[in-house]
Amino acid sequence: MVHGGRFAASRTSAKTAKTAMTAMLALAVAGMPLVAGCGQRDGNPEPYDSLAQVPEKLAVSGTTVTVGDPTAEVTVHMYEDMRCPVCEEFETTGAGPELRKAVLRREVKVEYTLASFLDDRLGGSGSKKAANALRAALDAGRFAEYHQVLYDNQPEEENDGFTDARLLQLAKKVKGLRTPAFESAVRTMKYRSFVTTSERAYEAVGTEPGKGPGTPTAEINDVRLPEEIRGALFVAKAFAKLLETIQENPGEWQSYKYYQAPPPAPGDYDSH
Repeated sequence: MVHGGRFAASRTSAKTAKTAMTAMLALAVAGMPLVAGCGQRDGNPEPYDSLAQVPEKLAVSGTTVTVGDPTAEVTVHMYEDMRCPVCEEFETTGAGPELRKAVLRREVKVEYTLASFLDDRLGGSGSKKAANALRAALDAGRFAEYHQVLYDNQPEEENDGFTDARLLQLAKKVKGLRTPAFESAVRTMKYRSFVTTSERAYEAVGTEPGKGPGTPTAEINDVRLPEEIRGALFVAKAFAKLLETIQENPGEWQSYKYYQAPPPAPGDYDSH
């Protein structure tokens, strides 16, 4: 995909699996029957009723928005561009809904870094305008709700559809968001510096200077998803099982921080 986008699972054999965990997750992405998420742990506070109740804040870096219970044991860091259709797939029909459920259960918090490289690649300003509007929504405590609304109503990638007028129109779908302060922030690009530094933060985690890793990219507890299981971003049950496995085996998951994929075995392939 153009954006580094969707990596469906490789058909990884037992020989190439480095640990039992890898083999299990490879099966998960391949669509084996799975447990659809982890249950609430004893002693946990009550789940949030809706995204409107979920805490939101700007990280100390000033480039990332954190959504969820600050004490959640699992942190998922998402790099997204609001014009990216593969991000829209993740957020609407892939694992995004499962991730939001985990946030509501207080099991996971999500960090969002908003890229805007597609404006330069395709022309226009929709990515930048949407990122600016989302930063303005954070001021109102409505980032998560507005983020979902924007992906639910994402224009075609080639259509620079996130105009000021459209962003303000969509803000009406989030209770209490469209205020004079929000309108002014959208129309004046109040958070232009946030948009610029967020794009730089995205580029900084890529393997080539000035080029990010592609969107969507996910890191869980500071470990980027290995290529073999990136397909889980588009299979809700597989992603739920992945979160459950990481929660139960945090030390083993950390061993993947510097993981290098083995060469493909004869007959193995990637599907896109």
